[in-house]
Amino acid sequence: MINDCNTQQIITVTPKAAEKIHEFMKDEKDSPEYLRVYVQGGGCSGLSYGMGFESKPDSDDKVIEVEGVKLLIDSYSEEHLKGANVDYIESLMGSGFKINNPNVTKSCSCGHSFSTE
Repeated sequence: MINDCNTQQIITVTPKAAEKIHEFMKDEKDSPEYLRVYVQGGGCSGLSYGMGFESKPDSDDKVIEVEGVKLLIDSYSEEHLKGANVDYIESLMGSGFKINNPNVTKSCSCGHSFSTE
C-alpha cells in the first residue's frame, strides 16, 4: 500500500539538496517523478545508503514530499532513516549528497557504511 506521509516526516531534505535533485531529474531522459532513498545491507559496518530515480512507487513504499521532491522510502529503509536529513555538500574535496542520520551508532573509517541499534 502506498502511504502519503506528509504529516510525519521520516526524512528531510535541505533546500540545496532539493535544488540539486530537481536539476538532476531534469537531466534524466525518462523524466522520473520520484527519488528513492534506501538502506541496504553491505559495507564494513553492515548497512549502506542508496539513492536512485523512479517513475512510480512500489507497493510497500511511503511517498513523502519534502521541499518539492517526492521521495520513496520502503518499509525496511524507514526503520533506519527516521529523523535523517539529505543534504548536498560542495567543497574543494568534491561534491555530492550526504545523509545525516541520528540513528547511526557506528560507521566505518571510509564513511561509506554504518550500523544502527
